[in-house]
Parts: sequence; structure tokens; C-alpha cells
Amino acid sequence: MASQCFVRPTFDNPFLNIEELPGDTIVRKPEPLTQANSDPNGTSLVISKDVDLDINKKTWLRIYVPRRIITNHDDEKLPVIFYYHGGGFVFFHANSFFWDLFCQGLAGNLGVMVIALEFRLAPENRLPAAYDDAMDGLYWIKSTQDEWVQKYSDVSNVYLFGSSCGGNMAYHAGLRVAATAYKELEPVNIKGLILHQPYFSGKNRTKSEEKLKDDQLLPLHAIDKMFDLSLPKGTLDHDHEYSNPFLNGGSKHVDDMVARGWAVLVTGVSEDPLVDNAHNFANFMEEKGIKTFKLFGDGYHAIEGFEPSKAAALIGATKDFICATKN
Repeated sequence: MASQCFVRPTFDNPFLNIEELPGDTIVRKPEPLTQANSDPNGTSLVISKDVDLDINKKTWLRIYVPRRIITNHDDEKLPVIFYYHGGGFVFFHANSFFWDLFCQGLAGNLGVMVIALEFRLAPENRLPAAYDDAMDGLYWIKSTQDEWVQKYSDVSNVYLFGSSCGGNMAYHAGLRVAATAYKELEPVNIKGLILHQPYFSGKNRTKSEEKLKDDQLLPLHAIDKMFDLSLPKGTLDHDHEYSNPFLNGGSKHVDDMVARGWAVLVTGVSEDPLVDNAHNFANFMEEKGIKTFKLFGDGYHAIEGFEPSKAAALIGATKDFICATKN
């Protein structure tokens, strides 16, 4: 095992022993979930509420805004971060304790509206189901009469932000928008993608995957297993367009991102098995002509979600990215 400088969080880690059940499902143990906090008279710096997206798909959204914008009756319009949580497409929820806390931090520290998506999980709903849900969410922003969105959001400055598999989702939703949907989504205007330690892998192993194959938080067997469970049935290996963005030279729709004038922020950390693919992805975007921002430092996978005190660099880089790209 490679030496690890960062102590991994202690929790009931579902990645370490994924148990399949008959009927295309898996064992998911109960986890701490957080209720939305919509009380504007409370002490929290951020308030939130839940709204339905598609009741048939059981998808919904949690909207976060800084409390000050409501209590001060502020007319300020906030940039919008559409957020996709991590969990290998298989675990966790928009209201999982640490992802809820993470989104509160984004809204409060960046002064933005965050809209977090509760998307369908695999293996019950394999890809591209999560990508379809991401698109449903963007069309919702366009058409909703929700009071918070109407009063406080600047839909001309929208960012697709995802952690781990959420970074993968942000990329694939972005490809769809850049290809054709950008016209249908107007006045919603995507300005860029924020890929936080994105979940990409392929048939050929990277050095970081080999070095950190026994990682205590996200071992290589878990990376492989969750792609096995989330890629379309019949997929032969992980050289699939949903898991390997470099396959056959990458998607032709990256050129559409260039044409839209989008930018991308890619982050990674030293003790993450996925870090080499994050580096490779950032370089790939740059070579394609996308304005690319990079944040690579020390830590383990999703460290900012488990330890909010370690999020300062990510918050700073995201703030700089938004300032450099918004209207």
C-alpha cells in the first residue's frame, strides 16, 4: 500500500464492501440525512428548501441561498451553481449530511444560489439516467415560477459543479447543452463547468490508480465496481464514453463548448486514485481550446466534503473562476 499522509474519515464507508442483491439493486445502509432549513429568522448563514423535480422519477432539488439576501430584502441577483453530489452514481443523496454541509459552504462563502440535484442512482437506474436528470434540472430552472429562483437568481450566469461522479455528470450534461440544448434553455446561460475531483477511469490504469489501489477511502476495486454497476448493461469494459472522456479522441461536442465560450475548473488531490485522470482531463480541455483553470493540491478524495475546514483553497479557486467568467 502506498503511504498516506492524510488520515481518512471514520464512517460506515459503503465503498469498501458493495453487496449486490437480486433485481438490479444493492445494499444501502441508513445514513445521516439533513432536513432543509427554510427559517429566515434562524442563525444559519444559509437557508434551504426542497422542491419536486419529477415525482415519477423521485427526483427533486434542494435550493440554497445566503440568508442575508432574504432577511435584508436584497434585490441582488446571484450566480447559480447547479450541483451534483458524489457517490459513484450508486450511493448518497442531495441531503446526505456532508453534501448538504458542502453546499451550505458554497452558498455562504461564494454568495451564490446553489441548486443541488437528487438524481436517480444505479444500478436501479443505469447511465444515462443521471445525465437525463441533470438535463431535467436545467429545463426546470428555465421554466420554474419558484419564488427564490425568480427573485434571487441570475440565470445568465449558471455553473455546472460536480464532485466525483458529480463532476462526471457536470461534464456530460455540459456536452448535451453545448451541442444543442443551449438554444432551448435560453435565457439560462451556462458559463462554465467546475469538476471537483471528477470520477473518470478507463481500461488502462493510471499511475495514481496503481499507486493508490488500496486507498482506505476509495480503493480501485470500488472505482471499478461502481462503474460496473452504473454503465449500461452489456458494457464490456470501462473504455466507454461515460467513464473515459478521452475515448476515440474525446467527444466532438467539446468543440461546441469552445464555440459557446465556456471555461472549466478542474481540481484534484495528491492521495486520490483519480488524480491522474483529473490532470489528464484538464490538459485535454486545454488542448481542445477550452479556457482551463486548475487546482491541484494535497489531500484525499472528497476531502472538502468530509472536512469543511480544508475547503478554503477550493472556495477561493471557485470564487476566482466565477469572477473571471461571469457577465
